[in-house]
Amino acid sequence: MRNIVKKTTLVSSLVLALSANSMYAQSFEWISSTEGNTWQKSKAKLQTNAAQTPILDVSGSEEGTVFKAWGTCFNELGWDALNILPRKEQETILHKLFSPEGELRFTMGRFSMNANDYARDWYSCDEVPGDFQLKYFNINRDKTTLIPFIKAAQQYNPNMTFWMSPWSPPSWMKINHYYSVRSDRNQNQMSPLSDVALFEGSKEKNTKVFPQQLAVNDYFIQDPRYLQTYANYFCKFIDAYKQQGIAISMVMFQNESWSYTNYPGCAWTAEGIIRFNTEYLAPTLKKQHPEIKLYLGTINTNRYDVIDQVLSDPRMPETIQGVGFQWEGGQILPKLRAKYPQYKYVQTENECGWGSFDWKAAEHTFGLMNHYLGNGCEEYTFWNAILYDGGFSGWGWKQNALIHVDSKAGTATYTPEYYAVQHYSHYITPGSKILAYKTGKEDKTPVLVVMTPQKKQVVIAGNFNEKAKDITVKLGNRYLNITLQPHSLNTFVEK
Repeated sequence: MRNIVKKTTLVSSLVLALSANSMYAQSFEWISSTEGNTWQKSKAKLQTNAAQTPILDVSGSEEGTVFKAWGTCFNELGWDALNILPRKEQETILHKLFSPEGELRFTMGRFSMNANDYARDWYSCDEVPGDFQLKYFNINRDKTTLIPFIKAAQQYNPNMTFWMSPWSPPSWMKINHYYSVRSDRNQNQMSPLSDVALFEGSKEKNTKVFPQQLAVNDYFIQDPRYLQTYANYFCKFIDAYKQQGIAISMVMFQNESWSYTNYPGCAWTAEGIIRFNTEYLAPTLKKQHPEIKLYLGTINTNRYDVIDQVLSDPRMPETIQGVGFQWEGGQILPKLRAKYPQYKYVQTENECGWGSFDWKAAEHTFGLMNHYLGNGCEEYTFWNAILYDGGFSGWGWKQNALIHVDSKAGTATYTPEYYAVQHYSHYITPGSKILAYKTGKEDKTPVLVVMTPQKKQVVIAGNFNEKAKDITVKLGNRYLNITLQPHSLNTFVEK
């Protein structure tokens, strides 16, 4: 009997020792990427002592934000780029982007209601002036471009979720009767005389904020009949896509209402935003589509006072469930989240650069992911996943994409940004908890620590400096001491 007790005690001690070892003496797979040498794998182990002062101290019990989804936008020019390639290459790309066993593992899609700046050209679902009954509403154009693109992705992930926003309402619903906000003799045919509506000749400018000058008018006609028709328009769009097997789960009233664009866009004042969302869009959605979430977005201004004016309206908590940020809006995300913790927060569009497709763009995107996830965003949406021949828009400028197609050669290149995204999205799966982060704003060394649903720790770190960087991250009572190569992207995954 005494021997049995001794054996039992020995086994228990061994189990405890093994448990402690698995908790505090983990080995990690280390994936590192530098320019021209991506996705290199090696090993790293936690140590009992810190090599230097830890830049993060993580116990593993932090409350954190539960991350829900990575996604991308479905645009017409992306569909065109994909179709340049041979069928086999198309399928390879779709698998890498959307399959649960792929490299990027996107589970969410965004698309535009009516044309955006990466449509081939301007169109809307109803360009018949005065059609308040929406008798001529249709998604015929989308059935030839966006819907086939989305369905191709659904073949690899049938459980994808989708959200949408307009760039511009139908032109007849706007005060200038045109799809853009401002004229541009090179990019559109809007009369320059219509530009007077934007600022009404005022001269106010503030170079520290974006936009430097605020629009003084809502470009959407603020007549009740127009506002209600537009709310009904949202619902007809949701219905039409549902009939195509694409269920929209979230909408935002406008893409970048603070970009006064020469491509499809619409300027709104704070008063107009409150009016449309609280008095028309939210009640109409609640009546016709109660399953749809309404988020305020997409916010691309760093004018805190403007967004605070909207969110502080007493009707807003009953109107929206969350807030979406992109571009300059990300600068005021931390302050707004601190004041309005009751909302969900999401990132809505990755910054797309100017068609450089270079390593600097990859580092920029890597840092953005650190910022938005570290500041409580549950979802992250990339802009174009794929473009061709310089990434030109339908209005003439260039932007980056994760995959770049050469139309003459019929080949695809995975850009540096693709690997920056893979360092995050391949390992931070839906249900992962963001435990801690350190911005790279001052020392160019962003770090993020995550716990996956399988209780595996993931450390993501970048070094955007010209020299190697030694860092230490404390995980429990052990230390990850590591040297990051110059201009490197790194992911450490608990084995």
